[in-house]
Amino acid sequence: MEEKKGIGFFEKYLTIWVALCIVIGIAVGQWIPAIPDTLSKFEYANVSIPVALLIWLMIYPMMLKVDFQSVKNVGKRPKGIIITCVTNWLIKPFTMFGLAWIFFFVVFKALIPAELANEYLAGAVLLGAAPCTAMVFVWSYLTKGDAAYTLVQVAVNDLIILVAFAPIVAFLLGIGGVEIPWDTLLLSVLLFVVIPLTAGVLTRLYVVKRKGIEYFNNVFVKKFDNYTIGGLLLTLIILFSFQGETIMNNPLHILLIAVPLILQTFLIFFIAYGWAKWWKLPHDVAAPAGMIGASNFFELAVAVAISLFGLQSGAALATVVGVLVEVPVMLILVKIANNSRKYFERAL
Repeated sequence: MEEKKGIGFFEKYLTIWVALCIVIGIAVGQWIPAIPDTLSKFEYANVSIPVALLIWLMIYPMMLKVDFQSVKNVGKRPKGIIITCVTNWLIKPFTMFGLAWIFFFVVFKALIPAELANEYLAGAVLLGAAPCTAMVFVWSYLTKGDAAYTLVQVAVNDLIILVAFAPIVAFLLGIGGVEIPWDTLLLSVLLFVVIPLTAGVLTRLYVVKRKGIEYFNNVFVKKFDNYTIGGLLLTLIILFSFQGETIMNNPLHILLIAVPLILQTFLIFFIAYGWAKWWKLPHDVAAPAGMIGASNFFELAVAVAISLFGLQSGAALATVVGVLVEVPVMLILVKIANNSRKYFERAL
């Protein structure tokens, strides 16, 4: 009975809402292009301000639950951080390159021209070298992850991205000089981690001081239960309103690109999740560890693909396909993580 009580209306039918939002987003882009055209004007350093606001709507409720006392204790549990770093930076980019190369240049060789295969490979590598920052808070929330530990895992990844993203992409693709939009990257970290965290912590301190911790946990936080899912759904509509025409014009290639991306997502999740199980980590640390590697920082991947190869390039299309397949696949992984929680409880 507790499980039913904990699953809200949006969460219960989330797959259906996601599918509807994708259809609505594509329809808006096709039939009401004035909407994405208008929204595209509200950008700074390639970051969409409307999307940033919606991501805040997703993350803020998660940040409310971050207790600095818990953050202090995270340093006593380094295993989750080790799993996250090794999986995301020593395994993920290279398995993504390998899978993409095998499918684009061998399995689908007769279906994809060599020039396009190179561009699709570039887009796949950009996704593989950019572990999730913002959306992982949603997946952590849906798997009842440790909010404080998830924050630290994401923060560590953000710091590593600053120094490792460009060298890894350059090495894997053989590009002499990859120009990274540093202002976009730094602004994204500021917008999607620093600002909502600060707002959440200040709100927590203020409400707890005035009304007490019991009111905060049992009344105040619950007021935001549906905001995270609502922000996710609205973000999907905006994203697919921008990319609808590209998706409609390349239906077959979208399926071909999706194959290695989906396989990679499952592979990386089970590497991190299985490793966490082997190390006997609690489920609320193991699940987010798997989710961070499995999902991608697609805002960065899309921005870099466009800046390096152009808006109409195969690389840009591949990163957009990454967005297209990520949510449904991640929801499957959320279900797998939730259904396997009992095995972690037994191990404790």
